[in-house]
Amino acid sequence: MSVLMVNESLSFNALKDLLQLTDGNLATHLRALEEQGYLNVQKQFVGRKPNTTYAATQQGKVAFTNHLNALESFIKSGGF
Repeated sequence: MSVLMVNESLSFNALKDLLQLTDGNLATHLRALEEQGYLNVQKQFVGRKPNTTYAATQQGKVAFTNHLNALESFIKSGGF
């Protein structure tokens, strides 16, 4: 989610390369985020090759920001 917060959208391959994940690992994480409504998925063909791009939804952006705020609050409280 952090990568998609600072990029309008990214392809599966760009995410895979940037995050250094396997196809299966990345697909599992992306599917979970999509099921929560945190990602928009766009599938199309570029020439004869399939191209899937991902973008954070407004709901996903809010959820991620709330998550970061909760982590920051936890750290500031010395709760670790």
